[in-house]
Amino acid sequence: MGTQPLAKVNLAQAFARFSECWSPKIAGEVNDCHVKLAKLDGEFVWHTHEVEDELFLVVKGRLTMQLRSGDVVLEPGEFLIVPHGMEHCPKAETECWVLLLEPKTTLNTGDLVNERTVRELGRV
Repeated sequence: MGTQPLAKVNLAQAFARFSECWSPKIAGEVNDCHVKLAKLDGEFVWHTHEVEDELFLVVKGRLTMQLRSGDVVLEPGEFLIVPHGMEHCPKAETECWVLLLEPKTTLNTGDLVNERTVRELGRV
């Protein structure tokens, strides 16, 4: 067993600890992956992750995952796995809360580095 004590996470309380959008926060770790929480509002940027798959689970609101093959709309309680190498662009018409499960090496903007890139993630 690990040295860290078990701790449950209340998603509503964790999301209440931050307000900024498009700035994922680490809520936990599973093997070599981070469990991240993010608030999304508006449109992000088209990008690709060359080696990392990403899981997007909508907790609150509605997320449209724009893909070159067509949009996928996610409602609360639904998730989508975007495989590595697939170009995508998350979009939320109003604030959306998302739980992400992705390798610790994943950069939020993938192969694109710009003003929205977050290299050092906070924790909740």
